[in-house]
Amino acid sequence: MELVINTFGSSLSRDNNSFVVSTKEGKQAIPSESVSSIQINKGISVTSDAIMLAIEKEIEIFFNDKTGTPMGRIWSPKYGSISTIRKGQINFTFSHSALQWIKEVICTKIENQQALILMLQTEDKVQKRNSQKAISRLEDYKTKIFHLEGEIVSDVAPSLRGWEGVASKIYFEALNSVLPLDLRFANRSQRPAMDIVNAFLNYGYGILYGKVESALIKAGIDPYVGVLHRDDYNRPVLVYDVIELYRVWVDYVVYNIACQEVITDEYYSIKEDGSYWLENLGRRVLIQSLNDYLEDVVMIDGLQRSRVTQIQLYAQRLAQKLKDFK
Repeated sequence: MELVINTFGSSLSRDNNSFVVSTKEGKQAIPSESVSSIQINKGISVTSDAIMLAIEKEIEIFFNDKTGTPMGRIWSPKYGSISTIRKGQINFTFSHSALQWIKEVICTKIENQQALILMLQTEDKVQKRNSQKAISRLEDYKTKIFHLEGEIVSDVAPSLRGWEGVASKIYFEALNSVLPLDLRFANRSQRPAMDIVNAFLNYGYGILYGKVESALIKAGIDPYVGVLHRDDYNRPVLVYDVIELYRVWVDYVVYNIACQEVITDEYYSIKEDGSYWLENLGRRVLIQSLNDYLEDVVMIDGLQRSRVTQIQLYAQRLAQKLKDFK
């Protein structure tokens, strides 16, 4: 299980081989054997004994900001890269194979977007027609990306970013049309979100960032050496590349929550600048829903595993690929 502590004023301590979570309501002991990772939000105190237990049991601790994005982490010293992977990763980044890889990533992302639009479309004739039009337009951009020619990523990076951006705009416009009228938004907004659906999306992506980064680190890959995203200083830019394969999972969960029309004022707060931020209830519903979805078993590349395990397996395959670029 993933242990999430996000109630302000809570604390995490240790009792023998168990973690102890203390809140205003009382204390709860959780055996370390049942914990896979720990998510810590602002306003939580953690003892050094609890940290040591996590290290001993190879349990990662994430320290998240208010959007759910990890600001830092503690992991076992047993995680680490071998030199052949890191050397190969640098060589791969500046090879033609990297261009082919990132094109495949973006094309897969667009295919996932098309599938979700199709899944969520209604029987309304106008909405159905708009969905089909969006799927067709996305197919055009996928074809452009697939046939884009160049030697290395930097040769075509502006076109890749531009076409990916237009495709994402088409995608969110299509998904927006299936939302309840009071939840529809004008534009995709990030940091801060200017509506509740984007607040859910941003927080969900933050959770997913942490899982993708963990998978890369455990596989021995440096998350700070990106392919398409490689211009940002001191950021885990490879995570921004790999996460494109899995964003649709967050989208699916968020849109299902929104379409169930269960969101109330208790889920969020609105700041003076008009930005929306998830409160405890909203975070709890999203975290539980997303974690349940990620634990579902699915078939990918002939293997039936949970979605979160599929991310880890992909990172392991990528590490093997990088080792070939000596």
